[in-house]
Amino acid sequence: MIFRFLTAGESHGQCLNAIVEGMPSGVHISEDFINSQLQRRQVGFGRGGRMKIEKDTAKILSGIRHGITIGSPISLEIQNKDWENWVIPMNPNEVEQNEENLKLIESKKIINVRPGHADLAGALKYNHTDVRNILERSSARETAVRVAVGSVAKSLLNEFNIDVISYVTQIGTVVAKDIDNPFEYREKIEASDLRTCDDEAYEKMKLQIDEAKKSGDTVGGKFKVIIRNVPVGLGSHVHWDRKLDALLSYAVMSIQAVKSVEIGLGTDVASTLGSKTHDEIFVQDGKYVRKTNNAGGIESGMSNGEDIVITAAMKAIPTMLKPLNSVAIDKKEEVQAHFERSDTCAVAACSVVAEAMASIIIADAFMEKFSHDSLEEMKINYHNYIQRISER
Repeated sequence: MIFRFLTAGESHGQCLNAIVEGMPSGVHISEDFINSQLQRRQVGFGRGGRMKIEKDTAKILSGIRHGITIGSPISLEIQNKDWENWVIPMNPNEVEQNEENLKLIESKKIINVRPGHADLAGALKYNHTDVRNILERSSARETAVRVAVGSVAKSLLNEFNIDVISYVTQIGTVVAKDIDNPFEYREKIEASDLRTCDDEAYEKMKLQIDEAKKSGDTVGGKFKVIIRNVPVGLGSHVHWDRKLDALLSYAVMSIQAVKSVEIGLGTDVASTLGSKTHDEIFVQDGKYVRKTNNAGGIESGMSNGEDIVITAAMKAIPTMLKPLNSVAIDKKEEVQAHFERSDTCAVAACSVVAEAMASIIIADAFMEKFSHDSLEEMKINYHNYIQRISER
């Protein structure tokens, strides 16, 4: 990849960090834009108490001068406000071994693993006896800094009028009406704490979340990410690791609790005849056009000029107030799973994270296609390419 990034930090550590490498020079990036994206991740009916503590803001530490990228790595930092309550239990340095500190550290130790979480597999893999060492990094808190990185990618895509939107299509068993053009409903989607514009479904979704919360349970759902104005030819058919749909699926699947990713018709292709699956091609005003978009904007690993349509399913969060049966790893005893402060439903937030991850993949494919040293050079190459394919 050209657009590369690493994140660091724990859920209750001092901060979350990211280093972003590969951004061309000349792109305008502001902390205000990054923070507006972080705020979108924090909303959502069904979110837990952590969102009342954290008001995420990112600080740009390097790679940008006077609001413009300079071509060197960009470093970002998000402070964890809850850190003040975890200075002793999560301190990276050795702490004084007095009675008070030892008691506090012991109170935060976890031995009861949670089914559906990284706890048991991680503890066994990394040889930990305190599952907190796994929980802290596997937590979805890490996605906050991914949204910050995605904001950097979006800043580049904005230069080429590439637009990204997400919205929730299902919570539990409640399915919202499909939307022909979600960009027309952006204002309503962004105003909704469930990121839906179906008023009838919204009320039923809230009811299902409330019922889950009352019973100590959690609930998952589905969402879509739509990317428009992507030019023909991003990605490639020539090798498995260059296929755009594979890369997008990989990126979205990497989000905590996401269990499936579909492009276009997705699993419906299994029951759809070929004549109803593939998007017929026509010529209109000298341009190639399609009247349907069952492919979801990608054919044979390459963007085809139509909207890219991604659907993903997020499982119900495995941390529940009414815990499942599990085990304690110190004595292999059957116990109730550990409960850590959690959300009842975070599908709306997950959709915003998926926007960020999709933006990163599209930005990377864009830089691979049109160069990546400077924005000026990219724009020249882009416009030359668009001119060339328009004449074919």
